[in-house]
Amino acid sequence: MGRLKISETFIYRHRYYIGYGLIAIILITMFVLAGLFAPGGISSQEMQSAVKSSSVNLYDFKSLEIINLPYHLLQKASMSLLGVSIFTIKLPSIILALFSTIGIIILLRRWYKPGIGVLASLIAITTGQFIFIAQDGTPGILYVFWSICLLLFADLIARQKKFRMLYKISFCILAGLSLYTPLSLYMIIALIVAVFLHPHLRFIIKQLSKPQIIVSLIFAFILIIPLIAAVIISPKLILTLLGIPTTWPNWATNFATLGAEYFGFSKPGGTTLMTPFFELGSMILIVFGALYNIRTRAAAKSYVIAFWTISLIPFIILDPSLTSITFVPLVLLLASGIRTLLARWYILFPRNPYARIGGLIPVTILVIVLVFSGADRYINGYRYDPSIAPNFSNDLKLIPKDVKNVVVANNEFDFYQVVAKYNKRFIVTLTPTTDTFLATRNAKQNIADYQISRIITSQKSNQSDRFYLYKKIVK
Repeated sequence: MGRLKISETFIYRHRYYIGYGLIAIILITMFVLAGLFAPGGISSQEMQSAVKSSSVNLYDFKSLEIINLPYHLLQKASMSLLGVSIFTIKLPSIILALFSTIGIIILLRRWYKPGIGVLASLIAITTGQFIFIAQDGTPGILYVFWSICLLLFADLIARQKKFRMLYKISFCILAGLSLYTPLSLYMIIALIVAVFLHPHLRFIIKQLSKPQIIVSLIFAFILIIPLIAAVIISPKLILTLLGIPTTWPNWATNFATLGAEYFGFSKPGGTTLMTPFFELGSMILIVFGALYNIRTRAAAKSYVIAFWTISLIPFIILDPSLTSITFVPLVLLLASGIRTLLARWYILFPRNPYARIGGLIPVTILVIVLVFSGADRYINGYRYDPSIAPNFSNDLKLIPKDVKNVVVANNEFDFYQVVAKYNKRFIVTLTPTTDTFLATRNAKQNIADYQISRIITSQKSNQSDRFYLYKKIVK
């Protein structure tokens, strides 16, 4: 029997096309499911984000929501152009998540072998954490987007001579815009520290054109002028941007929350964000990756990952709701873990093709299990988990098109005002102004000369009565 020639098989020759094609299919499916079906509604945080975005006025500096301003501008544009709906509130996050995914794929391919990049990308984009922030209509996706973009363009500057000027300007523009997002400064600091401490990175920086660097920094400075002005007017913004809480945290509660978010494998759950952060198989690979980075700490990327991760640990302890900021460094450690696993197996069987294929089988099974279990956990968790599903509202889909007056409670007024502002189908009031009006569940009450003619319900088992249609009694 002839020796098996793996390199001549169809699957081997087209393995990367197959892998990236699979990523594209999963990505499209994921965004359709996340954007339209699961969780199928918006949270109170997304409503607050829509209100903040609506209030942004570039001609009135005092109205600017400086924190996460780039995201709020995108969300305002989405609502202004397409009206207010569950989809348009989430659309900026979906777009940024798409670019983040492309960035993750390119970055992993540049930092690791293509095969490892494919496997790590598949696991990363199908984790419940990433799918959630990809559709969450709040600025949470920026933690992933800025991190990926800054790392990718820093890598392009260091290793690509062609278009280097464009990469420098792009990096500085992204760095400037990222400063509007809390904790992004630490990513930039980690890169700067790595450059100063790593001899190869210092050598690269010395070779860069100083005039080009100055021009790039000017672009960044222009972009952060509104941020500088806002900080001068309200110095307390510095604490928010640096991730420093204004009140002393409850350490026991915070550590318990972090334990559930990273290691709560036996009791998954959550509120608006599902826990644990990664599944058990992924966390094991991340541990392998951390050990690999300790052994290869002289490498430039190990410097960046180490300083970045260490700088973030104090802030997730202070505020466990910021766990999204650790997604990218954990994905990089995940890729390192896969590399370590495959490298150890290939060391055992450097020339035996059957053994090498045999080693890929369990890794492939592990990746498939993590991919499908991650997607299934997200879909079923956000649609059916009794501790998670009730935190999302699909009320916007239930408002009849012929309604002219919507009566709401005080705590709902700001959000429904935003809906009325862009949709222009109805007016929002605290008391009825027409003969027929729609009242939210919280605004339901006995009103003289009116009677309830219809109750509009959702598919949820609890508090499913969402709206009440009132009509004036004819005497």
